[in-house]
Amino acid sequence: MVKLVPIHTGNFKLDGGAMFGVVPKSMWKKINAPDDNNMCTWAMRCLLVDEGDRKILIDTGMGNKISDKMKSHFYPHGDTDLNQSLGAAGYRPEDITDVLLTHFHFDHVGGALDFDQDKNIIPAFPNATYWTNDAHYKWAIEPNPRERASFLKENFVPLKDRGILKMLDVEENIQFSPSIRLHFMYGHTEAMMIPIITDSEGKQIAFCADLLPSAGHIGKPYVMSYDIRPLQTMKEKAIFFDYLYEENISCFLEHDKDYECLSLTKDERGRYKATNLGSLSQWSTLS
Repeated sequence: MVKLVPIHTGNFKLDGGAMFGVVPKSMWKKINAPDDNNMCTWAMRCLLVDEGDRKILIDTGMGNKISDKMKSHFYPHGDTDLNQSLGAAGYRPEDITDVLLTHFHFDHVGGALDFDQDKNIIPAFPNATYWTNDAHYKWAIEPNPRERASFLKENFVPLKDRGILKMLDVEENIQFSPSIRLHFMYGHTEAMMIPIITDSEGKQIAFCADLLPSAGHIGKPYVMSYDIRPLQTMKEKAIFFDYLYEENISCFLEHDKDYECLSLTKDERGRYKATNLGSLSQWSTLS
């Protein structure tokens, strides 16, 4: 029995121009309306895959140990956080056996570690093995100037120092667990992992991470300025969307504040569009 549980870790804000790249504001503001400072609200939505003997958390949000300076830049807000969301779903941090980190940008890995009462950094999930790949770890530990502000070493180096961060082979479509296969993408950052999960009924859903951060990024030109290789992202989206469409694989969105799950459909011109499937629990009931 495979159980999929969305874990909401709160919201934050990012500049709309940075999130939509070369797309004019007159177009993207209809997708995610900005505030007076041009900042748009985004979710930090993680996914718990409960396989019974293994409870696998995919990404961890921003976490609770961010500095006041970071808060002033990214405005974390919302009525829940990682631990509250886990607790509401009936889980404790001690229950998590594996943490699969798609990549090490702060809004995906920040919750992997926490502070104890004396402000010492400790694993947020004391019984878990954390997973990345060697190509991405090397990329993050010696960051390029473009990504340096997103790779905060205090978010992942302590995992390596404690011996609880394990490396996966970078092989396309590898089997991570009985229900999870992994694909690797290189447009957003080096060797970002995209899990595809198969539930107990055989339905498949892709945890899209930052390949498809929101439904508004389905269009080819809608590529984030954060991506290190935007042309590569466009190619990866085209190939991966064809694969999802042909295999009837749905999408779980990490950053869309409104859409949790969607399917890809095509319009009369053959362009991909989003069909909102509602919440993950609603998706799970679809035939």
